[in-house]
Amino acid sequence: MNRELIVNVNPTEISIALCEDKVLVELNKEQCQTGFAVGDIYLGKVRKIMPGLNAAFVNIGHEKDAFIHYLDLGTQFPSLQKLVASQQPGKRGLRVEGMKLEQPVEKTGKIGEYLQVGQQIMVQVAKEAISTKGPRLTADISLAGRNVVLVPFTSKVFLSQKIRSADEKKRLKRIAAAVLPKNFGVIIRTAAMEAKDEDIEHDIQTQIDRWRKTCAAIKKNAASAPAQLMSEMNRANTIIRDSLNGSFSQIAVDDEAMFNDIRNYIRQIEPEKEKIVKLYKGNVPIFDNFDISKQIKSLFAKYVSLKRGAYLIIEHTEAMNVIDVNSGNRTKAEDNQEQTAMDVNLAAAKEIARQLRLRDLGGIVIIDFIDLHKAQNRQALFDEMVQLMSTDKAKHTVLPLTKFGLMQITRQRVRPVAVESVSDVCPTCNGTGKIEPTVLLDKKIENQISFLTQDRGQKFIKLLVSPYVAAFLRKGFLSLRRRWEWKYKVRLQIVEDQSVGIVEVHYHDKKDNDLITK
Repeated sequence: MNRELIVNVNPTEISIALCEDKVLVELNKEQCQTGFAVGDIYLGKVRKIMPGLNAAFVNIGHEKDAFIHYLDLGTQFPSLQKLVASQQPGKRGLRVEGMKLEQPVEKTGKIGEYLQVGQQIMVQVAKEAISTKGPRLTADISLAGRNVVLVPFTSKVFLSQKIRSADEKKRLKRIAAAVLPKNFGVIIRTAAMEAKDEDIEHDIQTQIDRWRKTCAAIKKNAASAPAQLMSEMNRANTIIRDSLNGSFSQIAVDDEAMFNDIRNYIRQIEPEKEKIVKLYKGNVPIFDNFDISKQIKSLFAKYVSLKRGAYLIIEHTEAMNVIDVNSGNRTKAEDNQEQTAMDVNLAAAKEIARQLRLRDLGGIVIIDFIDLHKAQNRQALFDEMVQLMSTDKAKHTVLPLTKFGLMQITRQRVRPVAVESVSDVCPTCNGTGKIEPTVLLDKKIENQISFLTQDRGQKFIKLLVSPYVAAFLRKGFLSLRRRWEWKYKVRLQIVEDQSVGIVEVHYHDKKDNDLITK
């Protein structure tokens, strides 16, 4: 399988598209400098204890208080608190490998026995803030690397269930036992099966060093809590860490700083793959060049087309996601309705598995398949859905079809739904459904060029417009673009951008700064 990672960097956010055989399968958007990402570690302050929920609200600096349940404290929470207390100003500070571990937390206890209002606790973001809810926290701290996940306050070595070979299990356990200090354990990931001994040892040591830096940060920030102690790597590097394998053909980035960051990271983990990272310098936006923009517009729509006229309708609500499978006009053309329904359902199942991953839909998903009368067909559809979902890294459960033809899938959600971040009020009509008369568009653009050149003294203007407007402005030898350049003595560059509205125009300078909002 040919896999590509396309990274688009804007001043406010980073968009990361993962493509398999040129088809978009994952879209991630990371807001710049917002923090509070999954894996980040904070020194928080307990704001409120909720005995009825057996949980607490913790201030970690987010606009909404974060939530931690008693069961998320982890079995070694007393040992973690002992470490945090020892790092306060004026104290010598303990090291995990030299500590005597405290008694583990009981599963049936009360949160008030371990937390008090105003107490400082070390926590990790387990789930980002979604909608009206603040971040979800855990005190069971772990640090993820490419081959291992470091788990302090335990001496156990856990192995991924996908590692089946007995010899490989012995090798990996031997490597971990030789490197791990006392009171440190690891979860060995599937990627370690292909890794060399020294790479795994280096990965473990790197995570131990990150842990020690995190502990040192407690002492620096104890007086100013809440504070961030350790930030997870940026989303692009996280995806590379978890997904990079032999089938990756290229990673294209349109920002030099991000390009250097990703290249340096790959140089550390797999130096031979450094050449697959490429800096994109084309005039066309990177998502347009790799046909990502068109796929986003079609794949995130309410209606998703399947082959031969069938289609899906996807509705997203706060409580659940509902997907309706429709055969379109196929039933009119074919006599065997059971086989037709089965064919459409199997095609829909493949697209639904992709859509769940692409849109990162979480919570409850209800799918209304076309009714099947034969029990073996319903079982075959269920088995196919389980198989298709097996490559999804998010935790999920697929339930068999009910007698009404409904299938329920529960899927873990740790980030806001991706489709929410690509849907917005139309900037052209501002949600009214009406736009300015297109016949006046050229006059409007000329007025702005006149203002920018004569009042602001601009000698170069880049116009970001839709492909339709770009063709209109370039049409003919004496095109509007040439006439305006001669009239206003300005260099005009016209850039087609498929994400721009049909009569929307952006005016930028050479450094891509917006000239109208300056």
